[in-house]
Amino acid sequence: MMTIKQIEVTVGEITQGYINNDEQGVRGYNGLLDIRPPYQREFIYNDKEQQAVINTVLHGYPLNVMYWVKRGLDAECPYEVMDGQQRTLSLCEYVAGKFSFEFKNFFNQPADIQKRIMEYPLTVYVCEGEASEKLEWFKTINIAGKPLNEQEINNAIFAGPFVSDAKRHFSKSNCGAYRLGKDLVNGTPIRQDFLKKALEWMADHEQREDKAQSAVGYMAQHQHDPNANNLWTYFQNVLNWAITNFDMKRFKKIMKGLDWALFYDRFHEYTLDTVTLAKEISQLLRDSEIQKQNGIIPYVLTHDERYLDLRAFPEDIKLAVWEQQEHRCKMCGKEFDIEFMEGDHIKPWREGGRTVVENCQMLCRDCNRHKGAK
Repeated sequence: MMTIKQIEVTVGEITQGYINNDEQGVRGYNGLLDIRPPYQREFIYNDKEQQAVINTVLHGYPLNVMYWVKRGLDAECPYEVMDGQQRTLSLCEYVAGKFSFEFKNFFNQPADIQKRIMEYPLTVYVCEGEASEKLEWFKTINIAGKPLNEQEINNAIFAGPFVSDAKRHFSKSNCGAYRLGKDLVNGTPIRQDFLKKALEWMADHEQREDKAQSAVGYMAQHQHDPNANNLWTYFQNVLNWAITNFDMKRFKKIMKGLDWALFYDRFHEYTLDTVTLAKEISQLLRDSEIQKQNGIIPYVLTHDERYLDLRAFPEDIKLAVWEQQEHRCKMCGKEFDIEFMEGDHIKPWREGGRTVVENCQMLCRDCNRHKGAK
C-alpha cells in the first residue's frame, strides 16, 4: 500500500555532505538522498533559473513542493528526488560556492544571510510503495519546474544496477551510444533519448522473437540485473550493421531516425549487395515523385512503396480528368460526385509512371481499393 508523508527539511540539512560525482551521481542530506542518480539527466537549469531559486530563498518566498521516493530497506541510499531535482541542485551548488547571486557567492554573504539561507525550510512529500503506484503518482504530480520526461520517470521508478550501468553507455554527454549513433538516432543522451530508443528497440526485438514485451516491461524485468551489457551489445550490433551496409557520407541526411533495429532483425543474416543498394538509393534520391526521402532505405530493403509517400494527383488534375470522364469511374462506369472518386496512376510508379494528367484516371473508392489490393 502506497503511503505519502510530508516532512520539512532545511537547506542546511539538504546541503550537508553534498557531493557531485560524474560517475556516481549527486548526493546530499548527509549521504541519505540521491539528488541526481547516475542514470538521470545532467544539470540543465540555466543561469536565470538558478538565480530565481536563490532569490526566492533570500526573500523568504515559498519554493514549490518537492517529492522524494523512499527506497527499499536494503538500499544503500534510502531517498531519491523525483521532483525538485534542479531546485535542490541549485541550492547545493550555491552553498558549495559554484555560482554567485548578485555578484556574491554564499561564502561572501554576511553571517546573518548565510544563516537565513541554511535555515530556509523546504516542504517535501515522501512516497513509499510499489513501482506501479509510484509511477501513477509521479505522472500526476510531475508538473512543477522542468518536468521529467517519460523515460526519466521510468529511470527513477526502476532504479537499480541495470539502469545505473545503462547510464554509462546511453545517458552521459558524449557517451558511447552518442558517439556511435549521433547521426542515426534522434535526440540527446542527457534527456534519455538514446536510452529510450535502445529500450524500445530491445523490447521490439524480443517481441519479434515471440516474447511479449514493452520498454517498461523490459526495465522492470531487468531492474536488478548486475549490468546492461545485453542492451548495449544489441544497440551496437544494430548501428554497426547500419553503418556497414549504408554509406554514411553519401546518405547521412536520410539515415537518421530510422527504425534500424527492425531492419537489422529482418536482414542482418543476409549478405546485402551494398554497391547495388547504393546505386538504387542514389537514383531514388533524384526521383521527384518521392515525397519522403527518409523512406528510401526502408524501401530498397522491403520494396514496400508505403515508405515513400509517393506524390498524389493535385486537385486541378483530378477535376480535369473527372470532367473528361463525364463524372464516371473508369473501371465500373458508374457516375459519382468528385468527392467520392480518387486519382489513380494508369501506369504505376514502379514501372515509370509519373503524376501527370496523361497518367491519371479517376476511379470510385471501391474500384481503387480493389485495384490496389491486387
